[in-house]
Amino acid sequence: MSVLIRDAELRERLLKDNEEYRRLAAEHQYFEDQLEDLSNKHFLSEEEQMQEKMLKKKKLLLKDQMYSMIQRVRKQMESK
Repeated sequence: MSVLIRDAELRERLLKDNEEYRRLAAEHQYFEDQLEDLSNKHFLSEEEQMQEKMLKKKKLLLKDQMYSMIQRVRKQMESK
């Protein structure tokens, strides 16, 4: 449980102090909003289905990058 709290604390710290992390988080939220718009539709065209897959992949890539930043900060904190 403390690791989850620590992740949340690190995310907040990075959102406050790290411009790159803020950019990644904003992009991630943008893709999340786009996906929500698509999920509200009753039927997706073929093009929209492809867009949905692309958005999910991009969102996952951003999440991975954000997680890597959290891990780097954690390592730096532990090595002090």
